[in-house]
Amino acid sequence: AEAAGRDPSGVRLLAVSKTVDADAVRAAYDAGQRDFAENRVPELADKAEALPPECVWHLIGHLQRNKARSALAHAAWVHSVDSAALIERLEAIAAEDGRLPTILLQVNLSGEATKSGVGAAAAPALLRAALACPHLRCRGLMTMAPYAAPEETLRAVFGGLRRLRDRLQDDTGAALRELSMGMSGDFDIAIAEGATVVRI
Repeated sequence: AEAAGRDPSGVRLLAVSKTVDADAVRAAYDAGQRDFAENRVPELADKAEALPPECVWHLIGHLQRNKARSALAHAAWVHSVDSAALIERLEAIAAEDGRLPTILLQVNLSGEATKSGVGAAAAPALLRAALACPHLRCRGLMTMAPYAAPEETLRAVFGGLRRLRDRLQDDTGAALRELSMGMSGDFDIAIAEGATVVRI
C-alpha cells in the first residue's frame, strides 16, 4: 500500500482458511488476525462454530440459494453475490433472522467461463436490486483475475473493477467503498489499483 501511495489502513487482509484446519486459524487469530474466509458453506460453519466469536467470517465462494441460510448464520460478509435471485433469497433470510449482512457483488471482468459473476453491463441492474433490500448492506464489488496472468491483464481487470465501481457510485449515489480483489499471487497489483480487501 505504501509503495502505491496508499494508507495501509485502507486495505483489509482477509485470511483465506480453506486449506487449513481450525488450529491453524486459531494461531492466526492469536496473532491478531480477525477476518477469515471460506469458499464453501459447510467448512465455514464448522470453523465458525469451533473458533472465537470475535472472528469475522467471509464467504468468498459461489453460493447456492439452498445454502444461503447456513451462510448467513455464520458469515458477516458474502463476497460472491451474482444474481437477483440470490439477492432476493438473502434479503428474505436476513429479514426473518434479524440480520444485516454485508454483501459484495461479484463481477466477471475477465470473461472466463469458469468464473462466476455478472458482466459489467449487468452490474447496474444487480446493484439496484441489492440497494432495494433494507436488510442487505451492499458495500462494493468483488472480482477474480485470471490465474498467473501478466501484469497488463491484472491491471486491466482490477482497474476495470475500480472504474466500474466509480461509475456505479456516480449513477446511484451509493457508498460502494469495498473492492475485494487480489489474491496471494497478485495482491500487490490489486492494491495498486485500489483494492480494499485482499484474499490471501
